[in-house]
Amino acid sequence: MFNMDESELSSEAKRKELSELVAPQKCVFVNAKLESEMVDMSPEDKREFLDSYGINEDGLTQLVHVAYDTLGLQSFLTAGKKETRAWTIKKGATAPEAAGVIHSDFQRGFIAATICSYDDLVRLGSEKAVREAGLMRTEGKDYIMRDGDVVEFKFNV
Repeated sequence: MFNMDESELSSEAKRKELSELVAPQKCVFVNAKLESEMVDMSPEDKREFLDSYGINEDGLTQLVHVAYDTLGLQSFLTAGKKETRAWTIKKGATAPEAAGVIHSDFQRGFIAATICSYDDLVRLGSEKAVREAGLMRTEGKDYIMRDGDVVEFKFNV
């Protein structure tokens, strides 16, 4: 992670130079002063603030993405009436392995997984709309989970 002043943060040449120092590892560029100014901002104000500096993501978000990628991790989501939750798994995990992260009985009794993408769910606004658009699918034991899958596991123990 590199803490840079505002002029360095917007300099592609400086970012490239520093990236080459740590290659092949990925790095994160932040300005701690700007990060501290965003602490109490609403998401809308934060987006406008970042845009004014030509930055796509705040430092914490960048750090999480780089850490997940470096460690070979990804997330999937489960949603129900009581809660929506993100679960962390290794990239390349199968649907039964992902189910096992929730509970070992889910993996042992795995039957199938009903899956849609998070982006489709947000774009269309509801599970019903995703189904009607034909974007909800049932996957079996060989399915390799994708980052951002929204899943309902079917199991029998």
